Amino acid sequence: MTGVLHGLAKFCIRRRFVVLGVWLVLTIALVVVSHRLGDNTNDNLSLPGTDSQRAADTLAMSFPDQANGTSPIVLHAASGKLTDSKYATAVDQAAADVAKAPNVASVVNPLTPQGAAALSKDQSTGYLSVTLAVSPGELSKDEAQTIIDAANPAKAAGLQVETGGQLGQKVSKPSTESSELIGIIAAMVILTLTFGTVVSMLLPILNAILALLATLAIIRMLGHLITVPTVAPTLATMIGLGVGIDYALFIVTRHFRGLKDGLDPEESIARAAATSGGAVFFAGGTVTIALISLAVAGIPLVTTMGLMAGVSVVVAVVAALTLLPAMLAITGVHINSLRVRSPSTDAQINAGLWARWAKGVAKRPLLAGLAALAILVPLMIPLLSLNLGQQDVAALSTSTTARRAYDLISDSFGPGVNGPLIVAVSLGSAAKGNPATSDPRLQTLQKDISSTHGVVAITPTQIDKTGTTAYFNAIASTGPAEKATADLVEELRSSVIPRAEQGTDMQADIGGSTAGYVDLASRISEKLPLQILVVIALSFVLLILAFRTMVIPVQAAVMNLLSIGAAYGVLTAIFQYGWLSGLIGLSGPVPIVSYVPLFMFAILFGLSMDYEVFLVSQIEEHVHAGQDNRSSVISGLVTSARVITAAALIMVFVFGSFVLNGDPTIKQFGVGLAVAVILDATVVRCLLVPALMLLMGKVNWWMPAWLDRLLPHVSIEGAEFFQAREHLAGAAAEPAPEANVAPKL
Repeated sequence: MTGVLHGLAKFCIRRRFVVLGVWLVLTIALVVVSHRLGDNTNDNLSLPGTDSQRAADTLAMSFPDQANGTSPIVLHAASGKLTDSKYATAVDQAAADVAKAPNVASVVNPLTPQGAAALSKDQSTGYLSVTLAVSPGELSKDEAQTIIDAANPAKAAGLQVETGGQLGQKVSKPSTESSELIGIIAAMVILTLTFGTVVSMLLPILNAILALLATLAIIRMLGHLITVPTVAPTLATMIGLGVGIDYALFIVTRHFRGLKDGLDPEESIARAAATSGGAVFFAGGTVTIALISLAVAGIPLVTTMGLMAGVSVVVAVVAALTLLPAMLAITGVHINSLRVRSPSTDAQINAGLWARWAKGVAKRPLLAGLAALAILVPLMIPLLSLNLGQQDVAALSTSTTARRAYDLISDSFGPGVNGPLIVAVSLGSAAKGNPATSDPRLQTLQKDISSTHGVVAITPTQIDKTGTTAYFNAIASTGPAEKATADLVEELRSSVIPRAEQGTDMQADIGGSTAGYVDLASRISEKLPLQILVVIALSFVLLILAFRTMVIPVQAAVMNLLSIGAAYGVLTAIFQYGWLSGLIGLSGPVPIVSYVPLFMFAILFGLSMDYEVFLVSQIEEHVHAGQDNRSSVISGLVTSARVITAAALIMVFVFGSFVLNGDPTIKQFGVGLAVAVILDATVVRCLLVPALMLLMGKVNWWMPAWLDRLLPHVSIEGAEFFQAREHLAGAAAEPAPEANVAPKL
């Protein structure tokens, strides 16, 4: 692999302006085309084999519009009643206009007998119940806004108009530009201090920005071919920006080392791309594999999110191995321009902070290891009470229409109205009675559900023309995202609603978005152990190939589980317990969205391999140079700690900046990823791992002889390639021995 990367880098160096031009033209073309196509994200939750999916499938056949759910457009009079003449006409006009809007199947007016349940007792608040003709996920933001704007007659009459449900959430997505900008500014400061020059700082930033623009354009285009969740572009931005800057940091750092060793600038660039570039290729492959392995959960939403995040990593790797060498070649010796500090000498490095730290760990490795565990283990304790929940509209900013609609409905009708449970019924034989809804089976089912603790109301039953399919809504006393609502769904399914397999002449399923997220949490809880096992197994195999030892991969797996477990614990404490939630813009506890821990594990296990590979490869290099275990660990830690810390700080600021995002789910990703990275790069990589390697000594490099013979030889940074290359060059430079020729007479 080293030879391929070296050759690729040489080509990019020779054709530097062509490579840069291709990247610029391709990125601009992708951005232009994607913007012409527009955004088409889709939060449609498909969960094959679950109750909520069966309910959706049942409704799709007989009540296709109802399968798309309803969204409320809430109308509130600050004074007076909606039935007052000055408001009533406007409400009727708004209902009529919304019904005519594109993609609307029907609208129920709260001022009609059919919509009486949508009018509050004091008649000051009501809502238009909007049924869409398409899945809410298929609507663009502009299309959703067109439907909402159709209710403007009510706004013109002086009513407060807010939109809830999936229609409101579609237009309530917070912007992330400020988060991205803060992350980039922080990275610029860290890179300037790390490299010491402004010019060298700009290269990783430009590299990451171009890669990110291309990534987002690709994801936007893929949204027209497959179902891409709304959160996927933001998540890809977090990961793509973080790894894009970090990968460039590793390569530029190696380039500076090559220049320091006296290499020609172009050869230094090529070697940096072939050595640190090999580590980047390996690390990027690990992250991508971990993200793609999310498919084992069998959840379309999670699988697609993993693929989109994987796209961001792949593009970042390609940019680091092609675009960055071209920009380094164009910069040439000017990489040292605009210097802000002098480079550290070897003497300063060997007497600096990290040298003292490494020697301190080596002096008392057992104490260092216990200190690391004393930090990590307590942080893991809240993980024991982790509950997986769903996205909570009640945690959105009050600046969003979805949150304001949620609050108005909760105050006037009760929180459960924000997420009704849809009871879909399939009858074994046609309903009997006049009307058909008076069938004893349906009457008994309604009675059983309405008498269940936690259900405060049910809506009238709707039945199809054949009399074999019916549905009604059950309203919980608690909000959609509360654990009590999830418990109610489980109770209804387990002991209240009938099942065909129980010998009854009917089958009932609980559906709707609330029940769908309950099923999502349940499915993820089942699949998380398998996901963990798959990722660990893949990483184990990759590390064995990289370092040819059985011990290092086991250490890495345990260390990563410790750091990720601690991050889960912090996530639980901040969001589920509500500790320090005010510092991140929340008013109290919010549920941890079920797919966040699953996705975090895949991302973090992959990213932590970056630091593991960088640290252990530096230690291994000194072992191969003939140093003993203690000296190798100290030297490797001194060489790698500064770069690992800089890379981790960049990740922490990039991830942490997304805490400013108004979406609680994005906040959870930001906090969880930032905490995990800072723990992994400091407590684990700079304390626990070196302490354990010091204690284990030569055992670190143990490998069964039979397995060593079977495994192919893989070199991450390709030291053997350059040794062989230099040996051949030296042999060619030696003068040929003179032949024994008889002297001329």
